[in-house]
Amino acid sequence: MTGASTAPARLAADIGGTFTDIALERGGERWTTKVLTTPAAPEEGVLAGVREVLAAAGMAPAEVALVIHGTTLATNAIIERKGAPTGFITTEGFRDVLALGNESRYDQYDLDIELPEPLVRRRHRVPVRERLDRAGRVLRPLDEDQVAEAARFLRAEGVRSVAIGFLHGFVNPIHERRAAEIVREVWPEVPISLASEVSPEMREWERFSTTVANAYVQPLIAGYLARLREGLSALGMGAPIFLMLSGGGLTTIETAARFPIRLVESGPAGGAIFSAHVARQRGWRKVLSFDMGGTTAKVCLIDDFAPQTARHFEVARIGRFRRGSGLPLRIPVIEMVEIGAGGGSLARVDALGRIQVGPESAGAEPGPACYGRGGDRPAVTDANLLVGRYDPARFAGGRLRLDPARAEAAMAAHVGRPLGLSPVMAALGVIEVVDENMANAARVHAIESGKSFEGRAIIAFGGGGPVHACRLAEKIGVDRILIPSGAGVGSAIGFLRAPIAYEVVKSLYQRLARFDLAAVNALLAAMSAEAQAIVAEGSLGAPVEERRLAYMRYVGQGHEIAVPLPPRRLAAEDLPGLRAAYEEAYRRFYDRPVPGSDIEVMSFAVTVSTLVEPVEPVAEPDPAPAPRPQRMQQVLDTATGAWRDWPVHERSALPVGAVLRGPCIIAEAETSTLVGQGWSCRVDGLGYLELVREGGDERA
Repeated sequence: MTGASTAPARLAADIGGTFTDIALERGGERWTTKVLTTPAAPEEGVLAGVREVLAAAGMAPAEVALVIHGTTLATNAIIERKGAPTGFITTEGFRDVLALGNESRYDQYDLDIELPEPLVRRRHRVPVRERLDRAGRVLRPLDEDQVAEAARFLRAEGVRSVAIGFLHGFVNPIHERRAAEIVREVWPEVPISLASEVSPEMREWERFSTTVANAYVQPLIAGYLARLREGLSALGMGAPIFLMLSGGGLTTIETAARFPIRLVESGPAGGAIFSAHVARQRGWRKVLSFDMGGTTAKVCLIDDFAPQTARHFEVARIGRFRRGSGLPLRIPVIEMVEIGAGGGSLARVDALGRIQVGPESAGAEPGPACYGRGGDRPAVTDANLLVGRYDPARFAGGRLRLDPARAEAAMAAHVGRPLGLSPVMAALGVIEVVDENMANAARVHAIESGKSFEGRAIIAFGGGGPVHACRLAEKIGVDRILIPSGAGVGSAIGFLRAPIAYEVVKSLYQRLARFDLAAVNALLAAMSAEAQAIVAEGSLGAPVEERRLAYMRYVGQGHEIAVPLPPRRLAAEDLPGLRAAYEEAYRRFYDRPVPGSDIEVMSFAVTVSTLVEPVEPVAEPDPAPAPRPQRMQQVLDTATGAWRDWPVHERSALPVGAVLRGPCIIAEAETSTLVGQGWSCRVDGLGYLELVREGGDERA
């Protein structure tokens, strides 16, 4: 037998809003597939895809050694308000923290501003008598009778999950833990989320919001994961299952079921990991990850082969691109911008006669009108079909035949006739709007990150990424694009590149002028032990590395900067270096430090992860002539508005080193790459498609 056939097989599954992507690898071989997501029972789509990809590989389920999974179910449940009825037990006098927030307004001049509604009704936010001071000392003992009464009330109200969060519980969890014991005595089967475990950091609004969100999605995610495990077991697959976390690491299914809020961006995180891996393969230190799927588009800046990360995230934003308009979550997350701009995003004309695209999506059911599954509203996929970018008979590898007549009727009814345009010109308008929406999202992300696109390349993937990448690049002034192999299922492949990892964050207020080394070292040691224990469950003895951060600011400021710490016990001689590291980081953000001001540490983070596998450089191939195209396809040229025959090449038929000039289409089962006018494409040594724009100084 060959080495590839005896190597352990690993399988990844990514549930998106429209498609579920499956990737299977063994040795140097890979098999992939896309199936429509099954929203009513998501595990059915995963199992269908698993059966399909195993059949393609000629592999038995028992041969799979590891399953890695990512899903947007937690995010969708919060956005669509489809989580479990949740109760919240909190300190007397702080019942309305979830509604009051921090009293900031994301739009100062909107007199009718709409703020996100808490996930828990006020009736189900139950206050109890207890109080700790900021050092964790008991000022008022916990009223245990009130806690028991609260549990009985919430059970009678039909609540299915309970969150517990007390003031200063992140310093001393004694009251939260005792309250949980009492609730379990009264109500043994209810899932409980403690703020001191879910988000042990200061700032009660963010901490309580994160804990409530965890409780809100916990029954849904725990039930889904149990059904998925049962389904895979029934197939004969007994491999361990790991979940992709929003911060870019993997964790066990048990940890994911306990802290499902850490899964909110697990699918998009896989895409960012995929881009970072591809960037490392090519040695590109500055890239923009562009992942366009069926429901959303995600952009992420990657520098030095690592995606940007953050300690905060907002879900279910009311205001587009408006910070502060969503529900705050304090979790480790890969920082990116995600907008409703995917193949299934629906187009319409608003009251002012403007074409609007998304965020509403046709999803998998009924899907775009051209799917012929009952949808009668036009989506981006319908627009791309009408301008000739897709072959109706070969979409999704020929598994899903598209209906141009349905697409034309939907586009005419909802966009064309209201604007006095033909269906084709209306489709062209829809495409231009969605491209501009994505370009604007990328610009906002770069500006908010204090970075630019100069010297960057785009790594495009997802079902729609390679279709729209050229126009996006033209709009933001990028001259180089890379389309990796397996681009249509990039996030799933990214899961296979992610390390087993876990991050622990805890607050311990310190000033550098009177730094308590013993207390800080004790906290960091405990955090390290917690993270090490969780990673050890899935690392199978693989070597690990540890990263430590301190979140610091000048005294009196409102925002912290993350500063690396050495992964060992701190000593007094480390403190001057810590101050210097903070001031250097502050200088990068704000130009110059503040002389004479003391520095405070608000919280610490410890991340333990398995080591990332090294990447071997691949020699660049000599140029090779491209084979003749398989066919010609009539495509509407977006620059001239005229129909033109575009050559269509099958990606699998292109040899390494082949060079093509646009315009042309490079087709594969999960996606198609559009090489626009003024672009050239070369197949690099990895089999990736590298697109380069001629006249790179021009800007669209």
